[in-house]
Amino acid sequence: MDAFDKLAAKWQPTALSLFRFITGLLLFQYGVAKLFKFPPVPMFAKVELMSLYGAAGTLELILGGLLLLGLFTRLVAFMLAGEMAFAYFLGHAPMGFFPLINNGTLAILFCFACLYLSTAGGGPYSLDAMMRKKT
Repeated sequence: MDAFDKLAAKWQPTALSLFRFITGLLLFQYGVAKLFKFPPVPMFAKVELMSLYGAAGTLELILGGLLLLGLFTRLVAFMLAGEMAFAYFLGHAPMGFFPLINNGTLAILFCFACLYLSTAGGGPYSLDAMMRKKT
């Protein structure tokens, strides 16, 4: 198993960058769906900009885009983790205790994915890493 551990450790930084990119892309898509109605999702059809869903969509669009690029990753991911925790406790938890029943599974996963990224950073393939190399 030692050889596998070495191989996996070699690819860990790349996997971190890919994880950050995909997490940002998924959050960005929620922002696009809520604010620009694309793709048309019935659940987000009547989201208004000056509503709680509109505020969440704005955060997901802007911060998800920054996370996608890997710019200010730690701060952005921490803010998104807070937004997802807020979304869970405000929108999902009142509908029941179990995430499987209250449809809060994605909010919990996004919360902890972003919490991890806030401590791990953006990885080697991020604008953060590119800016660090210049200084």
